[in-house]
Amino acid sequence: MKKLVFLLVCVFTVSTVAMADNEKPIQVGQLPTKAQTFITTYFKGHKVALAKQDSDLFSKSYDVIFTNGEKIEFDKSGDWTEVKCKSGVPTQIVPSAIRTYVKNNYPDASIIQIERKRNEYEVKLSNRWEITFDSQMRVIDIDD
Repeated sequence: MKKLVFLLVCVFTVSTVAMADNEKPIQVGQLPTKAQTFITTYFKGHKVALAKQDSDLFSKSYDVIFTNGEKIEFDKSGDWTEVKCKSGVPTQIVPSAIRTYVKNNYPDASIIQIERKRNEYEVKLSNRWEITFDSQMRVIDIDD
């Protein structure tokens, strides 16, 4: 019985390792429709260098990297989870409360990265400050 349990654990471990971190390049047309719409709306004119699908054991995500180095990450349904832009994240995707806070407190800085997590947003500014907001758009952390 011990050998059977040990064998099952080994098989599960090997299959988990084999399935984890499975990345494959894809065409932009293979992205979820929401992701394609997001790119054409906010990154029109940007040339895609690489689009890839990341498949983990229980989840799937997508990364799009443009030739100018900017990057977008999407979840399995095509909603953006992270946007990195050297020249500044498109203001339309940043919640208005965050835009207002940054404009009022850091008028000379621009948002170069935004990450949307389950219950919070994290923004990185051009002046190297990182600010975390909760779901009610209250500041909960600031790092430099």
